Amino acid sequence: MKALWQSRTQADVAADKLRKFAQSQRLMILSLLLDGEKSVTEIDVATGIGQPALSQQLAELRKAELVATRRQAKQVYYSLADESVVLCVRSIEAVFGAGDPEQALLNMVRSEPRRERDSVIRGAANFARIR
Repeated sequence: MKALWQSRTQADVAADKLRKFAQSQRLMILSLLLDGEKSVTEIDVATGIGQPALSQQLAELRKAELVATRRQAKQVYYSLADESVVLCVRSIEAVFGAGDPEQALLNMVRSEPRRERDSVIRGAANFARIR
């Protein structure tokens, strides 16, 4: 992979993709999806974006191929499209979240994904989980 300064085409692609992240409601949705797949209802309740705007932003995220969808009966579920999207969202959170951005980025690189680390395991074998 070339450095961005070496390829105008690659820099244009990166800039275009970054524009897709550059909207607060989309960032809220993407950040929530770090925790795993969510239904439209769950996204609405968690973010408080509201149905018309939420539908519009989810359509933009689908069009940009930042999210994947799964339909079960009448319910549509969303998840992050791939690990590159996970890395981008985690990086944005590290840089723009509270605290020291440099330390947050280092911690992000060294740690396992948030959705695995912070997920709650339910079931009879939960007591046996060893970290």
